[in-house]
Amino acid sequence: MNQLSKERADELLRRASERFIVVYGDVMLDEFVWGDVTRISPEGPVPVVDVRRESVHLGGAANVLANLVAFGTPACVVGVTGNDRAGERLRAELKDKGAADDLMIVDESRPTTTKTRIIAHSQLVVRADRERRDPAGEETEERMIEVLTGAIKKADAFVVSDYDKGAVTPRVLSEILPVAYGRGIPVLVDPKIRNFDSYRPATLVTPNHHEALRLTNTEDHGDEGLKRAAHLIRERLNCESVLITRGERGLMLLESYHEPVYVATVAREVYDVTGAGDTVIATLGAALSAGASMLEAAILANHAAGIVVGKVGTATASAEELVNSIQRES
Repeated sequence: MNQLSKERADELLRRASERFIVVYGDVMLDEFVWGDVTRISPEGPVPVVDVRRESVHLGGAANVLANLVAFGTPACVVGVTGNDRAGERLRAELKDKGAADDLMIVDESRPTTTKTRIIAHSQLVVRADRERRDPAGEETEERMIEVLTGAIKKADAFVVSDYDKGAVTPRVLSEILPVAYGRGIPVLVDPKIRNFDSYRPATLVTPNHHEALRLTNTEDHGDEGLKRAAHLIRERLNCESVLITRGERGLMLLESYHEPVYVATVAREVYDVTGAGDTVIATLGAALSAGASMLEAAILANHAAGIVVGKVGTATASAEELVNSIQRES
């Protein structure tokens, strides 16, 4: 059985608190409107939500940063916002987390990506998105390259969080990934299909099982199908390792040409999977920067994901919660 001792988890999290992680990707603002449903609208067959409260959370690449901060790992995030109220709120949230908000590139031509979820009785009723998905323009790309080049000089790991909202582009990846990888630090990518062939060089790529199957044009959802998909992805990108997230089935890790390792989920109850992928790659980045083996990092990430899916909304896991989860399974 794949296990990680409480003592080793403590050691890795302590070391991670002395590291610095740079995150690059699509930052978002997650808005939640919470309420109750007691009737159906007379205007149409839809529920009427009586709003009780509202909350705002960092989303996308900004949520990767929020997870790192929750572990106690210093980090910064580089992305694109619009010149709008949502962008101001996002930067304020970053400041509240103790992260530099001046690394955000403001693009007047784009809105800040915002996802508004209306939730009643802990169930999602509807989601409304405000976004622009075409790739960022040349001027914005140049500014991102400049900021990232400076930030990577002091990074102990580099994470790309691609949500296909336009901030992650082949040009920026081609300029920045070789710089990060050339420093000998872990380079991790949470991918999307549109930019897939641009994720090189990389230490670890983390598609979910749907993305892995689409990328390799296979419909075999079983272990053998995912194993073949992981090998094909590794060969296509020439990356060191591939980790496929499998929802309630846990994780599958392929290192080099070794046999894959399957890490079973530790989630006890699943309320909401929002942001679970952000938690996984944040934990992987923190653990690898602290000197964890790839398997140790995957086990730690699996525990972190098991914690956040047991919470409603965009959530994070603290270092204390993570160690307690490890202890329960030991």
